[in-house]
Amino acid sequence: MRRIHIIGSAGTGKTSLAEKLAQCLGIPHVELDDLHWEENWQEAELEIFRGRVHQALSGDAWVVDGNYSKVRDIVWERVQLVVWLDYGLMVAFWRLLRRSLRRWLTGELLWGRNRESLGNLFFSRDSLLLYQLKTHRSRRESYQAKLQDPAYRSIRFLRQHSPRQTRQWLASLEDNQSRGERWNLDR
Repeated sequence: MRRIHIIGSAGTGKTSLAEKLAQCLGIPHVELDDLHWEENWQEAELEIFRGRVHQALSGDAWVVDGNYSKVRDIVWERVQLVVWLDYGLMVAFWRLLRRSLRRWLTGELLWGRNRESLGNLFFSRDSLLLYQLKTHRSRRESYQAKLQDPAYRSIRFLRQHSPRQTRQWLASLEDNQSRGERWNLDR
């Protein structure tokens, strides 16, 4: 398994997990947010975004993270394993809130172009927290349907229900690697 997609609600740790997997496997990490967002939180034009994703995933091995349905066809035509971080709403919400506040307090630069703002976090109609509350259930239902869809039967799905389960899975992979064994990404 050398082409892996990490999916899940905002705040579940998709990027952190993708970075760790890519580092352990010695393969590139592709963050869809980095390819999607322009300066001042402007979305890249669809054709530009799709072109960037196509180019970034043209290699034989990668770990990609993100939930952009408008490029899922590009990602899933080549992906071998989809890891779904399917954490409960409250877990995802609190992790998202903590991460966003940390980014705002530190002024962390996101994707080389943007910073979190309190206005966008709490008071905007585009609030990421509000988005999380509005989309968590429908995203879960959508991914559940995709697991059952015969069109995706060639893709292996691994559904993680908690951060603890994900940490244990990653630790077992790292253990295997330290012993010189092949990674069994399915367990």
